[in-house]
Amino acid sequence: MKLYITAVAASLLMCDAAQAFDLKSTDLTEGGTLKIDQVSNIFGCKGGNISPEMSWSDPPEGTKSFAVTLYDPDAPTGSGFWHWSAFDIPVSVMSLPRGAASSMPAGALQSKGDAGITGYTGACPPPGPPHRYILTVKALKVEKLGLDATASGALIGFMTNANKLGEASITATYGQ
Repeated sequence: MKLYITAVAASLLMCDAAQAFDLKSTDLTEGGTLKIDQVSNIFGCKGGNISPEMSWSDPPEGTKSFAVTLYDPDAPTGSGFWHWSAFDIPVSVMSLPRGAASSMPAGALQSKGDAGITGYTGACPPPGPPHRYILTVKALKVEKLGLDATASGALIGFMTNANKLGEASITATYGQ
């Protein structure tokens, strides 16, 4: 029994040992407010609905691909809200320009977010306190996740967490 507990603890430590790397954006700042360009143009919002510019550096050794997500943990759904999930981004890609969701690098896939739209859906929280929007890039140990564009944000999250070597995030807020 003691050996089993030790093996489980070691496994959990390895999962938590994913290396951080650097993520930067000219459109988002840690703790800042989303710009109107990154706000939705549906659900009554009047933003640009443009995915943010981002670049990353120093991915962990062994990285074979990347995944990008934008997630609102404060959405009143009981499970948050996936605004963007892109994966199978080639390891040679270390940045995405503003608006990249309209034209992703060759080989990259985007799934439908919780709004039912493939690609990027900007912020549009209900009136009330500002919501947090977490932009994350994960470095993965696989070239392909084995998923397609119908995969849910939760499934993509599960598969990226199971294959991640490291991650970097920026959290910004937006409210109405």
